[in-house]
Amino acid sequence: MAEAGYKKPGVEILPLSRETLQDRVYRQITNLILEGGIVPGEMVPVQSLADAFGVSPMPVREALRRLTAANALTVVSGRSVGIPRLSRAKLTDLRNVRVEIEALAGAWAAERIEEDEISRLQSLLIELDDGNASGDVKSYLRANYAFHFSIYQAAGSESILNIIENLWLQVSPYFNMLHDSGNYAKANEHHHAMFAGLRTHDGEAVRQAIRSDIDAAYDVLVELLT
Repeated sequence: MAEAGYKKPGVEILPLSRETLQDRVYRQITNLILEGGIVPGEMVPVQSLADAFGVSPMPVREALRRLTAANALTVVSGRSVGIPRLSRAKLTDLRNVRVEIEALAGAWAAERIEEDEISRLQSLLIELDDGNASGDVKSYLRANYAFHFSIYQAAGSESILNIIENLWLQVSPYFNMLHDSGNYAKANEHHHAMFAGLRTHDGEAVRQAIRSDIDAAYDVLVELLT
């Protein structure tokens, strides 16, 4: 990192722009949501986010506006945000789209995935099994996000990845509610099936495993939210 006053010959070093800072904060909050870092029903003060990221409240508010517009967050009070309530109709709509889009991405990934990506997924499977066995919900959810999105990135389509991220922003905080039902153990069975299909480049096997994983979580959540 360049120190203050440092100038490299022939290179103009510009200060960090406001837009770049806003984008960085947006990405940090997005990752926090996707990894299950904000639990439904929890109130998160804007100032606490600013303090955690070491920035002023202004770029945080800009990022929160974008995430509110994407239905990922809702304003709880003037100075706090939280996860929007998820109705049965909304959950069903998200499920119906996810089983198509994420299964398609998984099938594409099976055709393109490289050995280093397979090795990465194998390591994440260990983290998922350990997180479930220890009851460490946050570790499990971080590994779950990393596992799924490693697959979707392997599909090689930025467009489909953006669509899936938008879907996960709306539903993934509710994965916090699945632990007590035993769903994490069931999900890991599907994760191992996904991995087996990817390793043999069997797109249909990956497609079916992803659909089963989404449906199993949906069946639990629809009962909890009802």
